[in-house]
Amino acid sequence: MRSERMRKAALGAALIVPLGLLHAWVLAEICIGLVDVLFLLESARGRGFAWARQPWFLAAMLWWGWLLLCSLPLPLLGTGGAGWRMGFMQALVIPRFFVLTAALQGWVLSTPGARRAAWWMLAASSVWIGLEAWQQYLTGSNLFGDHRWSDGSLTGPFRRPRAGALYAHLLFATMLPPVLAMLGRRGAGWRGVGWRAGAVGLAALGVVTAVLIGQRMGVVLSAVGLAGTALLVPQLRRVVLVLVLVAGAVLLATPVISPPTYAKLVGETYVNLRHFTLSPYGELFTRASVMGLQSPWHGWGYNGFRVLCPLARFGGGLPALGIAPTALGLGACNLHPHNFYFQAFVDAGIPGVGLFVGMIAVWLATLARGLWGRPEPLRVGLLIAVVTFVWPFGSADEFPILYMSGWLFFVFGLALAAREEAVTSWGRRLPVDTSKPLRHLG
Repeated sequence: MRSERMRKAALGAALIVPLGLLHAWVLAEICIGLVDVLFLLESARGRGFAWARQPWFLAAMLWWGWLLLCSLPLPLLGTGGAGWRMGFMQALVIPRFFVLTAALQGWVLSTPGARRAAWWMLAASSVWIGLEAWQQYLTGSNLFGDHRWSDGSLTGPFRRPRAGALYAHLLFATMLPPVLAMLGRRGAGWRGVGWRAGAVGLAALGVVTAVLIGQRMGVVLSAVGLAGTALLVPQLRRVVLVLVLVAGAVLLATPVISPPTYAKLVGETYVNLRHFTLSPYGELFTRASVMGLQSPWHGWGYNGFRVLCPLARFGGGLPALGIAPTALGLGACNLHPHNFYFQAFVDAGIPGVGLFVGMIAVWLATLARGLWGRPEPLRVGLLIAVVTFVWPFGSADEFPILYMSGWLFFVFGLALAAREEAVTSWGRRLPVDTSKPLRHLG
């Protein structure tokens, strides 16, 4: 009885995490800490620590251990400049995210009702971001009075342009279960047509929203999600084709319906790609490469890029590749390299990026197991969400920083919990026949 009360308390705290990640990061941090503490107490009381021997957890701890070693302020490693000031203490507490994931997987979300509640929190977050983006698009400001960002992108419910990537991360995890459920509803005449039209309309609305938000990575990650859906769910391939055509039509229409979106997605993207090495992202990646190459075996420790990037020794460019020297005035330095893999290279050298890639590979293999033969919609959507978080090509936030990576580990925990029994948003198994396309899509 006491164990169940502890689990329900941890569940209550876990369900607050998405709300905190949206608008109250301190609240999210407190709730994550509470879930971790309750889970560790429960493990110590008799549940045991078998969860810590899982391959995904061991891979994460191996990467973290090397990163922590590289972040120690040891003169022989040359990491003292970034060590105690910021990096070491922040690296020290990274495992709180891994413990949260394990707690969600095997304890907090161990019942269908708990998993259903967690999915609803993700769905509510996705709908909230989408509604606020549309309000900002139609009225000029969101509920809090914030307008479009200076680059033309919609900020949704946020003050800064954080909506695009986050919306894309959550989109397929929250959209696929209801879309497939609606397509699975059978009815004669107009009733059946209505369910099918509603499913396609819901999916189209989600993808169009991602385009109109007007952030490049949000659009790219949505395209990754569409490709993953077509690969894993054969029944949806025709729907995906429709969604691609709709998204393309909306993008072509943006010069008329949303000129700032066109300027951001097309105009600025063309300029950046044409002169990539001189763009802010090119400057960041070049600087990160130079830093990593100057310390290839242990890097510069966690937050080494933030602390040491401005040093003149890292501004020489990559002459062997014909890449010119970087300049602080062009954006060569920032809080982080804006890419998980460049960050892993700068923080912990070649071994660090190798362990990071291995960790991601183990995570994805764990989540993908069994999906090829039976693509349960919730599991497919959650796998796509994790893939979009760890997608290596493009800009990303710092790893693992709370306001974005907190979402990753919440989704990862729910995905692990859903492996044994896929559930829809109302808690019943959704039959999916993968042997042939659904008749109503023919």
